[in-house]
Amino acid sequence: MRIALAQISSTPDPAANLVEVRKRTTEAAESGARLVVFPEATQCCFGVPLGPVAESLDGAWASEVRAIAAEAGVTVVVGMFTPADDGRVANTLLVTGAGVETSYDKIHLYDAFGFAESDTVAAGSEPVVVEVPDAEGPGTDPVVVGLSTCYDVRFPGLYQRLADDGATVLLVPASWGAGPGKRAQWEVLVRARALDTGTYVVACDQADPTTAGREHGKGPTGIGFSAVTGPRGEVVASLGAEPGLLVVDVDPASVADVRAQLPVLSNRRF
Repeated sequence: MRIALAQISSTPDPAANLVEVRKRTTEAAESGARLVVFPEATQCCFGVPLGPVAESLDGAWASEVRAIAAEAGVTVVVGMFTPADDGRVANTLLVTGAGVETSYDKIHLYDAFGFAESDTVAAGSEPVVVEVPDAEGPGTDPVVVGLSTCYDVRFPGLYQRLADDGATVLLVPASWGAGPGKRAQWEVLVRARALDTGTYVVACDQADPTTAGREHGKGPTGIGFSAVTGPRGEVVASLGAEPGLLVVDVDPASVADVRAQLPVLSNRRF
C-alpha cells in the first residue's frame, strides 16, 4: 500500500487549511498514494478557541474534505473538531473517500506539560479500525487500519487493542508539543508502538510552525519529524521539521511473518 503523510502547518483559518488539504491530496494522488494522512488539528491549529471552529461531520468543512477525497479517488484522514454534548469539542479524525467513511474521537487527552486539553475537549471512548482499499478494482484485499491521535501514542494498550482488532497499519496524526526532549520522545514512542504490536506505524505530525513563518504560541502546534516505522521497529522513512509530503510503500502482508517471529501479542500475560 502506498501511503502519503502530509506534514502541514495549520493556521487558525479552516478555509485556508482546506486549500492546503486539497493541494497535498492532489499531490499524493498523483504520486500513486491510496491513503493520505494529515495531522491532528488540520482544520484549525491549537492555541485558539475551538468551540467556534467545531463543526459536525456533515458540516461544510468535512463535506469539502469528502469532495476533495472523492475527486482524487483516495482515502483521506484528517484531524478536525466536532461539537461534544457537554459544550466542549471532540478531537476527531475524519476518514473518508474511496468507499470509506468513519471517524475516531481521541481517547487520551493531553493533560500534561502544563497544558490541559480536557478543559475544552471531551474524550472519546471507542477504539476504531477501518478497512481501507489498497487499489481500485475488484479482487484487492483491503488493509485494516487502526486510528489514534497524538497523546494516544503514550498508551501501548490502545495499540495492542487495535492490533487485536486486526490492524496491520496504525495511524498517529499528531500536533506534538515542542519542548526539551519532546522530539526524542516522539521518535521513541512511535518506534515502540510498532514493536509492541508488530505493526506499521504511520505518524504524521504538524510541521514546526516556525519553519512556516509562524510561532508555536500557547498550544501544542507541532515539531515535524513525521515518520513511518516498520513492524520490527525500523524507521522506513521520515521528514524534517518543515512542511512536506512523504510518500511511502508499506507491505501489510509482512506483518504476519514478523508477528510469527516475535509473537509479543500472543506471548503477553497482561
